[in-house]
Amino acid sequence: MKLSNLLKKVTPIRLQGVEAENLNSVPEISTIEYRADKVRPGSMFVAVPGQVTDGHHYIDDALSRGASAIVTQKHINRDTIVVEVENTRKALALLSAEFYNRPSEKLSIIGITGTNGKTTTTYLIEKILLEKGIKVGVIGTVNYRYSGKTFKAPMTTPESADLQKILYEMVKDGITHVVLEISSHAIDLFRICGCWIDVGVFTNLSRDHLDYHGDMQSYWECKKKLFTEYLPSGPKKNRATAVINCNNDKGKELAGAVKNLLLLTTGSSNGSMIKAGSVKFDLSGISGSIFTPETNFEFTSPLVGQYNLENILNATGACRALDIPVEIIKAGIESFSIVPGRLERIENNKNRFVFVDYAHTPDALEKVLSTLKNVSAGRIICVFGCGGDRDKGKRPQMGEIGGTFSDLVVITSDNPRTENPAEIITQIRDGIKKVSGREYIPSGLKNGFTEKGYVVEQDRRLAIQLGIQCSRQGDIILIAGKGHEPYQIVGVQTLPFDDRIEAEIALEILDD
Repeated sequence: MKLSNLLKKVTPIRLQGVEAENLNSVPEISTIEYRADKVRPGSMFVAVPGQVTDGHHYIDDALSRGASAIVTQKHINRDTIVVEVENTRKALALLSAEFYNRPSEKLSIIGITGTNGKTTTTYLIEKILLEKGIKVGVIGTVNYRYSGKTFKAPMTTPESADLQKILYEMVKDGITHVVLEISSHAIDLFRICGCWIDVGVFTNLSRDHLDYHGDMQSYWECKKKLFTEYLPSGPKKNRATAVINCNNDKGKELAGAVKNLLLLTTGSSNGSMIKAGSVKFDLSGISGSIFTPETNFEFTSPLVGQYNLENILNATGACRALDIPVEIIKAGIESFSIVPGRLERIENNKNRFVFVDYAHTPDALEKVLSTLKNVSAGRIICVFGCGGDRDKGKRPQMGEIGGTFSDLVVITSDNPRTENPAEIITQIRDGIKKVSGREYIPSGLKNGFTEKGYVVEQDRRLAIQLGIQCSRQGDIILIAGKGHEPYQIVGVQTLPFDDRIEAEIALEILDD
């Protein structure tokens, strides 16, 4: 693409190496890259500051690989075309959107944000759209997928250049609708800038990512931007719809703050535009009725718990915003079975209810444990840890929640990363001591347990085996924190590890 066309969406502070009136004489840009090792002759390299390193340190490397233009937010002098801008992250997003011919304008995009529930809501919407015969793509935490193709997801929302490329490939493949998980990082780092959204969904807000945002207010202000800045702007602003779960205080606050958007509220109150009634919960799922502004319908779902009912209502709202008929929505909900690593049942013949769940925040852990406690008379054994190099403040909170709602907690490692696993466990133990006084030792649980308590087993594989070994028939064993992840990050190594596989192995060797 001509550099002159690319720069239509970017206002340079300074242009070096070519006069503005001579931009059309510059050879076409072949690719846009934010990693120097991806640069090839003719590439434009955008120097993006990161949390670990700064792309500005790699400008000379990019030039040595053949970059024909550099985009920077620092004042530099090089013997090439230099485009100096105020913010290179924002510039990367806008330049990439233009380079790939603005693919989001050719797609119906449903963007979902919130602390918990994004992935399940994404899967539900995808299922409903497929039920309608729509060609749909998904970009989210578990993977990126469309047209029978699946790609690993290195992060929930891709970097802006990668996102625009994926959307471009989806357009080429005939995809018409895209369901996109939008993280707070993606909003704050301009990854979705230039990605125009038709329907924005807010699930909820609770403690998470404070290692990045610093405090809850900053986290909240970031999430709000999707609805106060992104949706009300751009080419879709006159038809963009906000779907907001008002079963939490932040949802109610957001619904009151939304302006210049179509609005659909979901929740359990009479004031909600999409709500449920006559609902029954048990370990086999949910049943009840869903009421929309136009009509109502009965439904059953194998998903478990109140929080999954909220996900179902949010998916219903998003699909009604797209004018999907309620009979199609009902069929999609009822034919949907499982989300990888989201209260995923590990089938067995040992009469244990074993679940793997991604719950890695205080709110998510409390919701899944309270749900299981409310729908079963059996004991609950919870195996969990907390990730390293992340928000330390939530660790004692999660310990207290685990001890409150479980009969036995097995404290273990999650992804310790570069932190000492024992120190993370100590911080979890500080919380659990408030509500669960007895500490077992692993060898003391060979014959099970009779009193409420907790045990420490740092090795996650052994912890899963211990949690299952000390259970009895009818018990629930929840393995929380990693969900669908097929790895464990220890130090700087990413090692193969899947909670689901480890649970299956532990069940096979269980001797009743």
